[in-house]
Amino acid sequence: MTDASIIESFLLLVLLLIQLPATAILLSRLIKGPRRHPPIQPQQPTPDLLGTVSVVVPTLNEALRISPLLAGLSRQSYEVREIIVVDSNSQDGTPDLVKAAQQQDPRFRLVTDDPLPPGWVGRPWALHNGFLHSAQASQWFLGMDADTVPDPGLVAGLLQTATAQGYDLVSLSPQFVLKYPGECWLQPALLMTLLYRFDPAGINTEQPERVMANGQCFLCRRTVLAAVDGYTSASDSFCDDVTLARHIAAQGFKVGFLDGAKILKVRMYEGAIETWKEWGRSLDLKDASPRAQIWADLWLLCAVQGLPLLIVVYFLLSPQPPFASSPRLLLLGLNVFLLVIRFAMLLAIAPSYDLQNAKGGWLFWLSPLADPLAVLRIFLSAFHTPREWRGRKYG
Repeated sequence: MTDASIIESFLLLVLLLIQLPATAILLSRLIKGPRRHPPIQPQQPTPDLLGTVSVVVPTLNEALRISPLLAGLSRQSYEVREIIVVDSNSQDGTPDLVKAAQQQDPRFRLVTDDPLPPGWVGRPWALHNGFLHSAQASQWFLGMDADTVPDPGLVAGLLQTATAQGYDLVSLSPQFVLKYPGECWLQPALLMTLLYRFDPAGINTEQPERVMANGQCFLCRRTVLAAVDGYTSASDSFCDDVTLARHIAAQGFKVGFLDGAKILKVRMYEGAIETWKEWGRSLDLKDASPRAQIWADLWLLCAVQGLPLLIVVYFLLSPQPPFASSPRLLLLGLNVFLLVIRFAMLLAIAPSYDLQNAKGGWLFWLSPLADPLAVLRIFLSAFHTPREWRGRKYG
């Protein structure tokens, strides 16, 4: 054997040692999929739900996208006692839209939360203020983001599921609305970094440090939120939803993350650049995870999502046939298998996307080609603390 072939064989073996255990971990998570709770369906409220929910919406310059949420919340029935919009001194007319909604539905209430105290990020501070201003007679606190579009039966369906399953906190994965070619290609790859790291939505995760949550629709028992002093445990977190959910799970409460694609839509960011910049900042979940877990997740993503496409392309371009040695053949077979899993996952998440009005929606089916970039974004975010978020600057 030549020196070059010895070096190549060594590198191939190293790659196998990196990828094989990561593949086993990935498969152990994916096989849980058939046991997951089915997607939540819209429901009609029952009399026992009367006035049980306080909805809180944090806002900062959301005038261009909050109207569908305000309309959707107005269509929720009598289970919603009040809708508190906590505004952080918006300068774009957001408060005026809320006041106009209040003229049609007296359940709306506008609260201003400034100034932002030291040690707090804007979003958890707004939600904490909303909790403090909410009615103590409400049994549930529901945090919702301004970019969401709720089905008329969302709150009733969410409450009935939480009660039937005994959840103290439950949040939903939405159906994502995509419009432009770049985001149709990049966004599913970024979402896949979450799906590879955690159990599928609808699976009860026993380990608090592996709990997943989504603050876009975040329902919690008021007594539980009071017991943990509102959002204080997530005050400085840029992924406050996951940080708070894991803190609550660690106190022994039951936390669920369910499929809400049939009752909740969300239009998060405009285009690939904004998706890369804004969503990528929090996807690493470093504010909610110990350092060892962050490194383990980075290894997993690199092994099963970032490398397979690159390795298969390398073999396709290599003049040496893959069957020239056993390590080459085994490594190629493993990475082809991982790409098959990736495309199968793409089929599985297709119902979680609304591509009806998307330009270049076909690029969704090519999103696995963006996987190396998506993994790179998680690496960059994991080693960088955000200095700006939603128009606010942080020291």
